[in-house]
Amino acid sequence: MFYRFLPAESMIVNYVPEGWQIIYQQAHALLAAQLLHQWPASLLPPDQWVGLLGAAAQHDDEQPTWTGHYGLTPAGAPANFTMQPFSLEQATGVLRAARFQGRWRSLLTSLHLSTLYEELRGQGKAIDTFLDEQKASQQQWRRELKLKKADTDRAYALLHWCDRLSLILCRHEIPEMGRALEIYQGPNGHTHTVSQPTPDGPLHVSPWPFRQPQFEVSVEVSTLNQLQFTSDPELSDALNTAPISTLRWEFEK
Repeated sequence: MFYRFLPAESMIVNYVPEGWQIIYQQAHALLAAQLLHQWPASLLPPDQWVGLLGAAAQHDDEQPTWTGHYGLTPAGAPANFTMQPFSLEQATGVLRAARFQGRWRSLLTSLHLSTLYEELRGQGKAIDTFLDEQKASQQQWRRELKLKKADTDRAYALLHWCDRLSLILCRHEIPEMGRALEIYQGPNGHTHTVSQPTPDGPLHVSPWPFRQPQFEVSVEVSTLNQLQFTSDPELSDALNTAPISTLRWEFEK
């Protein structure tokens, strides 16, 4: 069940020894694009590859107009993005922005929105209408671009794969003791796993899908030492003055 907030800036919130670690959704999306950049670009024609990179980097943009509201839980903690309700305004804003970059970019973004929100079908007329519009638009764009559904599904699977691995990293979900965690099924049909065989050592992905045998990705984080807040302005002020650091992950074949 979602907490019922007003539209708010989405954040990934982790509890760490220092307090709350905050990663903005847009930063998570940029991390997904970094991961995508490590896949072989030969998987798609150059124009489609660049469009896929754009979709990965911008799939969490177009947040509602900022009014100083980030969202607090009933206990006064910063609200994790999973606690935020579906925002039709944000979803339509993402799609609207994508349309200015062309039909391929729009198709990828629409497929992502369908994947995220199809489970909400039946919860409201506006949501159902939005979901129906996505399916109709996807068919139209595939027809106009002369693309097979199987090919577009493979391209989107790669975007979803990178989005999923970015979330695993940002939410500190890598299992301990070298255990492997399933990421998602890649465009080649293989189901990949990620693990960290040694503490603080490089991450391994199996089977290895990347161009290089070794690379590094990163994301910026803000750290809040205060655990509880009485209002959005108090949280906003703390975020604006919070120290910023960079999390880095090394991947090795």
